[in-house]
Amino acid sequence: MFEYLEPDVSGASHIPPSQSAKSQPHPERVRHLLYGSLASIDRTIKILHAYGYADPNDGRDPIPVPPNSSVPSKAVGASSPAGLAWMVILTKTLLIE
Repeated sequence: MFEYLEPDVSGASHIPPSQSAKSQPHPERVRHLLYGSLASIDRTIKILHAYGYADPNDGRDPIPVPPNSSVPSKAVGASSPAGLAWMVILTKTLLIE
């Protein structure tokens, strides 16, 4: 169902030759919503960067999440002061066939 396209050295995904003749890929944006403490969100983005998936600048500035929101309290780590949750929107552009 899903086929992962490996990025090359420049960061662009390459299409196998057998598939490139069938259809041309088109770019599509995917948004990831990260909830939690600032430390956990920062660490997650750094891990995604280490995997070569995300650039630290792909994420927006953190947005505080109101305490009465639908974010579960477990999503906020104990290191977050007063249980304050944060949200970061991480946007990636992927090539889709």
